[in-house]
Amino acid sequence: MASNSKRTAYKHILPLQTRWADNDIYGHVNNVAYYGFFDTIVNEYLIGAGALDIHNGAVIGLVVETHCNYFAPAAFPDALEGALRVAHIGNSSVRYELGVFKKGEDEALAEGHFVHVYVGRASRKPAPLPETLRTALLSLS
Repeated sequence: MASNSKRTAYKHILPLQTRWADNDIYGHVNNVAYYGFFDTIVNEYLIGAGALDIHNGAVIGLVVETHCNYFAPAAFPDALEGALRVAHIGNSSVRYELGVFKKGEDEALAEGHFVHVYVGRASRKPAPLPETLRTALLSLS
């Protein structure tokens, strides 16, 4: 992802609100906050789609790779929107692609990806994606 995408490139949009604590000494949202936004976007979608039971599910997703490109700053109290699409679905892994937009704007402030490997909750060994999860992911690809 070398250049920022348009909002229409994504399948799921979630409102996000910056917090006072997100700003750094340079007066903009610090890079670490974007990874929190990414995690929120993915998990909100999966929980809302009934595809992830964070307390009792047989599998959990572990982040094994992350990346983020930054194109323009945001600062508290900006209202933002997170965007999600799925780039790849494997047997036990998923590559999510994410964007962060100022509310109502068309070009991403930042874009990145997460790769989750789904593992057994107890075993921590790779496990096939449950069908409910696979179905939810397919609607984003």
